[in-house]
Amino acid sequence: MKKDPDHTTTPTIQVIERMFSLIDVLASREEAISLKEISQKTGLHPSTAHRILNDLASGRFVDRPEAGSYRLGMRLLELGNLVKGRLNVRDAALAPMRDLHKLIQQPVNLSMRQGDEIVYIERAFSERSGMQVVRAIGGRAPLHLTSVGKLFLAADDPLRVRSYATRTGLSGQTRNSITQLQVLERELSRVKQSGFARDNEELELGVRCIAAGIYDDQGKLLAGLSISAPADRLDDGWLAKLQETAKAISATLGYPTGP
Repeated sequence: MKKDPDHTTTPTIQVIERMFSLIDVLASREEAISLKEISQKTGLHPSTAHRILNDLASGRFVDRPEAGSYRLGMRLLELGNLVKGRLNVRDAALAPMRDLHKLIQQPVNLSMRQGDEIVYIERAFSERSGMQVVRAIGGRAPLHLTSVGKLFLAADDPLRVRSYATRTGLSGQTRNSITQLQVLERELSRVKQSGFARDNEELELGVRCIAAGIYDDQGKLLAGLSISAPADRLDDGWLAKLQETAKAISATLGYPTGP
């Protein structure tokens, strides 16, 4: 591959550098590009470019509209929208989260679903909360063991919930963890009826959570807002404020909250 004489950084993994160069070439044109032209622009041998492009195509990062031509795939759009959604919901949620935290003096978490887990994307907390464990931004947890995860599972149809249970085995982490499908289905039914979810020391002993959903302009569950507290300190009186805060964030994202 041709190198800039002023570029002195040696790539850690050569195939990743080649993959990036291929994606850059595809991104430079709106229409599909032939393998020959891709090879010329990247300096890669056609067989090498072909092999990497085929691997990218298998992951839907690249499309092949016809034999011998390539363009960027839909997976990149999906990932881009995921990042955009996270940035938007975080921006909308940060100030209301901080206000809620000041009111209750307990950690407030913002989480989104990614596959079979939730990922924590923002938090508001202080040392005065007395919490021994504060979820780190970027941390993950299984859906069925968390209050926000239960919101997402409750939004799924029964077949998808059963598929989730089969994939994950509903493994537990504490004596309170839900590890049986029938018990989980009853729990999700309660979540649907009440509009909020609980974690009763299911992820970690000594920590309980309550969560409410955040919705986008299409009415789709986008994220969850949760309060974490020591098990003996969680106050159900916080639920109304939590739901009010989640509703305000949803309204900022375009969700209709009027009558």
